Amino acid sequence: MGRLVPHPLLSLALVGMWLLLTRFSPGHLLLGTAIALIAGRAMAALKPDRPRIRRWIPALRLGVVVPWDILRSNIAVARLILTNGRRGTRRSGFIRIPLELRDPTGLAILSMIITATPGTAWIEHDRKSGVLILHIFDLTDEAAQRDEILRRYATPLMEIFQ
Repeated sequence: MGRLVPHPLLSLALVGMWLLLTRFSPGHLLLGTAIALIAGRAMAALKPDRPRIRRWIPALRLGVVVPWDILRSNIAVARLILTNGRRGTRRSGFIRIPLELRDPTGLAILSMIITATPGTAWIEHDRKSGVLILHIFDLTDEAAQRDEILRRYATPLMEIFQ
């Protein structure tokens, strides 16, 4: 079983996601399963290190904070888009965030959080200096937004993985 399905949870999650994104039919189940098996084998070929979660409480808190922030950001971005023609006060821009987070799993999760949050985009991360460049759709206060990202996401991820 381990050779055919080296990452069973990943493969199962991929099949489930495939079926959620398409409609259920035997053909989609077969195609989703084939894609999941290939992706699982590809992941096994990469031989990633197993992530080590050092503290669970910050992980649980982050699991509550992130969906809440995504919901708030969806509402804020929708409001900006719908009212921008009348007010025109939105100013987008780039911010540089110095990160102490070095764990690859923590950085990957931070990138997913930022990408999933409307109004923000992960542009570049310099591994040597640890500087992250983000694009912010509505850049109101650069220092406050930098501190919020560090406080709400980067610091908990450091507690979880480092």
